[in-house]
Amino acid sequence: MSIYKCPVCGESLEIVEKSFVCSKRHSFDIARSGYVNLLLSKHAGKTVHGDNKLMVSARRNFLDKGYYAHLKDALCEKICRYFPDKGVLLDAGCGEGYYTDAVAQALEKSGKNAEIFGIDISKTAVEFSAKRCKGATFATASVFHIPVKDCACDMLISLFSPYCGEEFRRVIKNNGVMILAIPSENHLWELKQAIYDTPYKNQVKPYELEGFAFIGKKKISRRIALESSEDIQSLFSMTPYYYRTGKTEQQRLATLEKLETQTDFELLIYRNIK
Repeated sequence: MSIYKCPVCGESLEIVEKSFVCSKRHSFDIARSGYVNLLLSKHAGKTVHGDNKLMVSARRNFLDKGYYAHLKDALCEKICRYFPDKGVLLDAGCGEGYYTDAVAQALEKSGKNAEIFGIDISKTAVEFSAKRCKGATFATASVFHIPVKDCACDMLISLFSPYCGEEFRRVIKNNGVMILAIPSENHLWELKQAIYDTPYKNQVKPYELEGFAFIGKKKISRRIALESSEDIQSLFSMTPYYYRTGKTEQQRLATLEKLETQTDFELLIYRNIK
């Protein structure tokens, strides 16, 4: 059964042949790759809708080389610990599906039945996800207007994506779990040193979030060695710095063929309290 709701009228969406259709006959076709576009133009914003194909491909290639496998493994361990059998999981900001697919495999291996859904504002990213993770259902959508029914999810994960507390609380069941992945203080410090004259460390905000009980955190740190300029550029394109640097800083990075840098993540675990 679908957890999606019509982005136009809010009625439940169900699959009819090759479309998602609501009782008021609003219809959304399922693409050949398997995803559905539920992003209304009024919710998309005026700028480019998420990452483009070049950026999504770069991130996929980087992640597939295992540079962030330690984060993936820690995430899967936490999800398997807190996820109930026969539950529903939403990946809010699923990107190209690297983590979504890993989670699906980990839950299956642990013997837990799961319905897995993913949304992302990037149509390209969602298409990549749908092709990669056949066991999940994907939709193009904004995390600020999630086309999911109230209290439909046992767990929501959000990995380096925008946070929308109001929507997250709405779609997660009472006592359901939310897991956030954020960069910690020293994340990519050496990369920053290579780019900026005066780099700064990440500022980690207080963990308390309205409407959620903070369960705990797990810190994941590891140094990684990037062995090519291609991998360095791929990593750079995954970061916010990609949008904030000028040609001078970008040219500095383009001259590097190898880079060793610290990765520093935190997994934050919360429980929804209605």
